[in-house]
Amino acid sequence: MSNKKILIIGGVAAGPKTAARARRLDPEAQITILEKGKYISYAGCGMPFYLAGKIHDFDHLYSTSYGVKRDPDFFKSERGVEVFTGMEAIAIDRDRKQVIARHVDTGEEKVFDYDKLVLGTGSYPITPPIENLDLKGVYRLNHLEDAQLIKQALDAGEVNDVVVIGSGFIGMEAVDAIFSPRRTVTVVEFKETLLPGILDQDMGNLLYKSLYEQGLEGRFGEKVLKLEGEDGRVARVITDKGAIDADAVILAVGVRPNVQLAQAAGLTIGETGAIVVNEYMQTSDPDIYALGDCVENTHLLTGKKVFAPMATYANRQGRVVGDNVTGGQSTFKGVLGTGVLHCLGINVARTGLGEAQARALGYEVETIRVATFDMTHYHPNSNKILLKMIADKKTRRLLGIQGIGKGEVAKRIDVAATMIYYGGTLDDLLNIDLGYSPPYNTPIDPMVHTGMALKNKLEGVAVTYTPAEVKEKLDRGDDFILLDVRTAPQFNMRHIEDPRIQQLALGELRQKLDQVPRDKEIVTVCVMGSRAYEASRILQGAGFTNVKFMEAGMEGWPYDMDEF
Repeated sequence: MSNKKILIIGGVAAGPKTAARARRLDPEAQITILEKGKYISYAGCGMPFYLAGKIHDFDHLYSTSYGVKRDPDFFKSERGVEVFTGMEAIAIDRDRKQVIARHVDTGEEKVFDYDKLVLGTGSYPITPPIENLDLKGVYRLNHLEDAQLIKQALDAGEVNDVVVIGSGFIGMEAVDAIFSPRRTVTVVEFKETLLPGILDQDMGNLLYKSLYEQGLEGRFGEKVLKLEGEDGRVARVITDKGAIDADAVILAVGVRPNVQLAQAAGLTIGETGAIVVNEYMQTSDPDIYALGDCVENTHLLTGKKVFAPMATYANRQGRVVGDNVTGGQSTFKGVLGTGVLHCLGINVARTGLGEAQARALGYEVETIRVATFDMTHYHPNSNKILLKMIADKKTRRLLGIQGIGKGEVAKRIDVAATMIYYGGTLDDLLNIDLGYSPPYNTPIDPMVHTGMALKNKLEGVAVTYTPAEVKEKLDRGDDFILLDVRTAPQFNMRHIEDPRIQQLALGELRQKLDQVPRDKEIVTVCVMGSRAYEASRILQGAGFTNVKFMEAGMEGWPYDMDEF
């Protein structure tokens, strides 16, 4: 082992992970971390749970699982790593292999030598061109200090009417953290749905329907112009479509890679605006590595460069860089954009490409939406989920999957991510061996069931409309029959109100085929889609020539219905 100098800039996630791995591999290396902020190695993903009161002790956000605070003393004693907090790196001298840093409080400058330099400079929150962002009551949720400020306001009873600007992961985590029946919470999103770029619009609309029914207000396709205040505190959010009362605003419009230091040092910046790295996480200078939110990644399906600021990538890349700065040759191949979220009791997960992404890339896309239960329906812990699967028609390669619902969707998306990583096809998916027991699964896993439905669609056995396509037909005034095959009590409780609706329970359909007009297109519908599929096959078997069923049933219908 050598007395190698490993200098790491950035001490939140990627940097400490690199240091820990490097120390295990090289006990004699001089490892130093420079962190501009006060806290190091903290759980940014835990901040919403702290705001929600599920984590009562703030210190737990930067403590080990065995209760020791991860502060400079911890890193010195347990990791043998020197950590300087409040120390901002301001310049890199690549010729001398030195970094000049300045203490943020005293202004004192210090020079650090390195043999291998690691940039984990992270990202910074986007500041939109909105007037009066300096008003009291305007917050972000990007750092521990942000969480502290919001928690103080919550505990002081200062937060009653909240507007969250932006509905990506951070925005929706903020919603989950602060939502309460005692507060009015409104999300303002410039795009047309929740989680744009993460979920397809149809899935985003379904998610919003679930959250709206719990009390969340959404304003979509609106641009925030300015904030208005009273006595120095925010009072209203003004958009291009009106005003919204607010005594607290959380900005969550995304982040950009923090590349200023790298750019000034002459390192190559990519098309995404993030630092270019190779599969070993080396920058254009082979002695300088970069990782986490400041680098661009390769999408494993498309081969294109993407900016994907996620904690999982930062930590995985930290292990790779820790290997390589100590002489290893580990690689980081790329990302699939796998992400999960829990918001107001609803689980959200996705991986791979969305439908619009896949079509834009030239894939010949086929999709299916399936509503089902996450475990056997008779088990008391079972809950509904809705999965959307995207595949390439020609190769049958699995391109992506998205899921929402109260039930377990994350493990399905994780399996799908594994399939996509290894180039799995729809046929591979149907042969995968997954475990079953009523508390964990259904005899055929919901994701495999979704794959079977997509196979049926590709082979012409299942002929479908999406809920959006059915809505378009209704709005256009198309002459067809929407045959609701639920029972009469189910139909009477909640249904689409339209003269083209006909109710005829599946159990009565074979005996009452004469009541179904043969000269019109028939679209069958039920609660979750399975009875509608059965009904469509009955009608086709009876000689009906123009029959389809609506995917995912009423569970997949994000539009208004009459309730009685």
